[in-house]
Amino acid sequence: MDKLAPHSELLLQQAKVIEAVIFASQKPVRARDLSAYLEDETQLPTVIAIIDERYGAYSGVELVRRDDAYAFRTKPEIAENLNIERQVERPLSRAAMEVLAIIAYHQPVTRAEIEEIRGISLSKGTMDILLEVGWIKPRGRRRTPGRPLTWGTSPGFLDHFGLESLDALPGMEELKSAGLLRKRQILGNLGEGPAQEDEAMEDVITDYVDDDLLEAAFDETEFADDEA
Repeated sequence: MDKLAPHSELLLQQAKVIEAVIFASQKPVRARDLSAYLEDETQLPTVIAIIDERYGAYSGVELVRRDDAYAFRTKPEIAENLNIERQVERPLSRAAMEVLAIIAYHQPVTRAEIEEIRGISLSKGTMDILLEVGWIKPRGRRRTPGRPLTWGTSPGFLDHFGLESLDALPGMEELKSAGLLRKRQILGNLGEGPAQEDEAMEDVITDYVDDDLLEAAFDETEFADDEA
């Protein structure tokens, strides 16, 4: 019996359209962009559920959520059977990975705050690389004197590292138990105060991130200028 039968023909047709949009996109598609294809944007969760049903146990791909965006990805259990060769444009530097870590764990964060945490000036090229990779995006301006621009991670960051949301980022205890933190390191102390956070973030993430993840394929980046 067809599980999708109870749904109206209109919903099924809209599900096909949304499925095609997600499938054709090179990066996760935001929910608000998908809603533009629906007559009633409140039906998006139902449409997503319909699409998800189509990719069951016998499918090699699955629909995944990355923050507020959706994408099709290979199921983890068969990923090891695939061998894809890709040309690496250039590796990300240690400095870029440190900056990415600070942004991920402290967002929304300003350039000055990143420099304060690292204890070293931030070169413009470092931010340019992360923007070009598509892992960070503007998050609006801080309502303080000078209205500095703040930065946060993008759905592309979550997609690359296989995270459903920022809540899935490993905590200090997880990193310590995995042997990815040295004794003197504290990953932002995860809630124990800004002083300890600033002390720790200077070196930690490059010990956490696998070397294989230091290489990035470069895609076009979609910028957002929403208020934080």
